[in-house]
Amino acid sequence: MPVARRTDAVLLLVALVWGSSYLAAKTATVVLPVLLVLFARYAISALACGALVAVRRRTRPWTGAEIRIGSLLGVTQAAVLVLETYGVAHTSAANAGLIISLTIVLTPLMDRTGGRRGMPVTFFLAAGLCVLAVGLLISGTGLHAPRPGDGLMLAAAVVRAGHVALVGRLTAGRTVDPLHLTTAQTVVGSVLFLPPAIAHLPDLARSGATTWTQLIYLALFCSVFAFLAQTWAVQRTSASRASLLLGTEPIWAVAVGITLGGERLTLWAFLGAILMITGTYWGQSVERGHRTAGQTAKEDPAGRAMAPAGSEPTGPFASGSSSPHGRDLSARG
Repeated sequence: MPVARRTDAVLLLVALVWGSSYLAAKTATVVLPVLLVLFARYAISALACGALVAVRRRTRPWTGAEIRIGSLLGVTQAAVLVLETYGVAHTSAANAGLIISLTIVLTPLMDRTGGRRGMPVTFFLAAGLCVLAVGLLISGTGLHAPRPGDGLMLAAAVVRAGHVALVGRLTAGRTVDPLHLTTAQTVVGSVLFLPPAIAHLPDLARSGATTWTQLIYLALFCSVFAFLAQTWAVQRTSASRASLLLGTEPIWAVAVGITLGGERLTLWAFLGAILMITGTYWGQSVERGHRTAGQTAKEDPAGRAMAPAGSEPTGPFASGSSSPHGRDLSARG
């Protein structure tokens, strides 16, 4: 499979995992306090990342840049998850999915890594089509008057887009190990959520198997796997294109709701799914052409377009990532 298609497939898988996380997160926060759920999620993730670092065959020393960048991104990532988790707990999944999709539009507005030119108008038309699609996807469950959770989800969309752009700026031109970066972020998140969670730790210890299964799923699949897979994939594309692919998350959320939650797929939701796919691939085409045009402008003396930096495959568990434009979209999870 070509690298570009493999990258797209990984990002779509991440979107699927995240789409399935709504049901687990909402159910877990009914049983446990939000901050306790976040602490457990981060703590399990940190332990898993530490184990991966310990057993990895090829290792290299941590760099100061990885620790500094990982620590800062850990704070912004934690902020996004706090806003999203509280938001989902205080509004409907329908409104949450619609509002968080605004990240698709906000990310390219903030993504100026490497002095990139602004995205063409057609990209925003495609992104707008994706937002409209999300609205149709959730129309079957009905919208309601704004709630406090809606405001939290709007804030989450803004912070999430800013986190994405920040990752691009901080990792551009640096050699960053994705696993080290993810480990640093999960450790920082664990430290941040430990103080408010201490008083409720007995509740966590008394939790049943179902709750623990949800927490482990959120940690290992929606956090560790998604963060590492995302880092690997986004190093081979742009934050704008990745945001469009990850914007298919509502489709997977609807699919999980139908198969596990007993929801019905209405005609409007089906139309929304079609529009989402159309908008995503339209946006991909526009972004690809925009990025290719920028690369062609930097041709070598022989007239051949230079290969984009970071095109050599390096997996998320490799000893280091050499992409100078490596960036991570680990705001979600």
